[in-house]
Amino acid sequence: MKRKVLFSYIAFFVASYTLSSCHSTPTVKVEPPTSSFCLNDSLATNLKLDTALMQPVQNELTLSGKVDFDEKGVFKIFPLVGGQVLDVKADLGDFVEKGQILAVIKSGEIADYEKQLIDARANLQLASKNLDVAQDMFKAGLTSERDLIAAQKEHQNAQADIQKIQEIFKIYNISRNSEYVVKAPASGFIAEKRINRDTQIRSDDANNIFTISSMNQIWVMANVYETDISKIESGQDVEVTTLSYPDKIFRGKIDKTMNIIDPETRVMKVRIRMENPDYLLKPEMFTTVRVKYGYPDNEKLITIPSQDIIFDNSRNFVVVYRKKCDVEVREVEIFKTSGAQTYIKSGLKEGEKLISQNQLLVYNALNS
Repeated sequence: MKRKVLFSYIAFFVASYTLSSCHSTPTVKVEPPTSSFCLNDSLATNLKLDTALMQPVQNELTLSGKVDFDEKGVFKIFPLVGGQVLDVKADLGDFVEKGQILAVIKSGEIADYEKQLIDARANLQLASKNLDVAQDMFKAGLTSERDLIAAQKEHQNAQADIQKIQEIFKIYNISRNSEYVVKAPASGFIAEKRINRDTQIRSDDANNIFTISSMNQIWVMANVYETDISKIESGQDVEVTTLSYPDKIFRGKIDKTMNIIDPETRVMKVRIRMENPDYLLKPEMFTTVRVKYGYPDNEKLITIPSQDIIFDNSRNFVVVYRKKCDVEVREVEIFKTSGAQTYIKSGLKEGEKLISQNQLLVYNALNS
């Protein structure tokens, strides 16, 4: 009797389950809602994009340095004669044109050259008359050819003396009244000035009175410690910043390594030649030099500008742009950051476009 009751209960539950299965509604697959976010017209019009590029990983070495003159553009002016300084027409830091008068010096040596010129002109005048007489007498048969040749030789020597003194006048820029005029040999800035009005200058003084530098090109001399010498070579790209312009980056290349270690500072100097058209870089400025050098094995990774990274909740994101209504926030894994470049380990593909301006506004809008 108990077995019959048990079988009846089992049959009832089976029938109930079958009936419920027959009347159940079918399962519907629910798609995730698509984003309806679109960039507004203002953002879309002023959009700036960067492209994810596959590039060799670069390391960065930071060096200290100092701005210096480019020796090829430096002109030192020495006094060719001694005397009294009558006038100085240029001051330290002034820009001067080639041929511009810098100073005027009254000199006894110039007076002596002026006397020599007067004497040479008198000798030439006398030699010219003697030559005319010798030619007339030779034509008349009253003198020998030997005497005529001697008169011609005397005339040539007198002309040579005149030319010699005139060349001295050109070199010394002698004007009048025994004055020696100092002129700029090239255009540039007065970098040194060791002369003042009413001072005396000795002809045997070995010091220069002016230094002119064009400053269109300058050098940056950077210090490399022994441990970093193997990382440095000519031709490497560098970025230079200064205290005066902390937000401005000057770019150049290593022009020369000096290959000599200073015994006191234990550093090797490297020279960076840089264009300086706006004269922003000035000699004696302290600089920070960042040198890019290759990563071992020339490993390549996706590279993007560091400014494209959004750091939020201890994670790194970028805003990927495909079209106006197809914008995506994507998490990325950073391999390393080197100055203005960041190398991505995962999360981006080569060629993808990233919003590089106002990306934080877009990021907040997509996450709101």
